[in-house]
Formats: sequence, structure tokens, C-alpha cells
Amino acid sequence: MSEETKKSNNYTSEFKESAVKLAIESDQPISTTARELGVNVNTLYTWIGKYSAPKQQPAERTDEHIYDENKRLKKELARVTQERDLLKKATAYFAKEIR
Repeated sequence: MSEETKKSNNYTSEFKESAVKLAIESDQPISTTARELGVNVNTLYTWIGKYSAPKQQPAERTDEHIYDENKRLKKELARVTQERDLLKKATAYFAKEIR
């Protein structure tokens, strides 16, 4: 093997992360970003797979979570119902005064 084929570029993790961020956030094709950075396009795709944030799966709803949410919603409903009733009374009171 010649010296050139043995030569491998050692990039810092910071460079790789920056390259991934640029490739993902840029409006240009990834191949263009790779060419501009002087990196093989396949290498950049490998970095994207390794350094890009994993897509978050929706949190699995547990029964406890559902019960907590139900409890919170019941409290909110009670508060809103109370506010509505108070406004109805105030409206009736002011409507009487106007007459």
C-alpha cells in the first residue's frame, strides 16, 4: 500500500459534531456539505448516524401517569366551573341593577 492509501484523517469529535449539525441544519444537500468540508460523503453519513440526536419516541403513558393527568384535569374542571358560576351570578346581579 502506498503512503496515501494508509493515510487516514483523524477528526476531533468536536469537528464531527459540528459537521453533523451543519449537514442537518443546512438547506443544501449533505453531499455538498461533505465536499465543502473535505470529508467523504459516506463518512459524513456515518457521523450523522453516530452524532445526531436520536429521535425521541413518545413517552409511554403508564397507568399512574394517566391517573395523575385525570386528577389534574378534574381539579381544573372544578376551578373553571366555579369561575363560570361566579360570572353567571355577577352577570345576573349587574343585570338587575341596570333595570
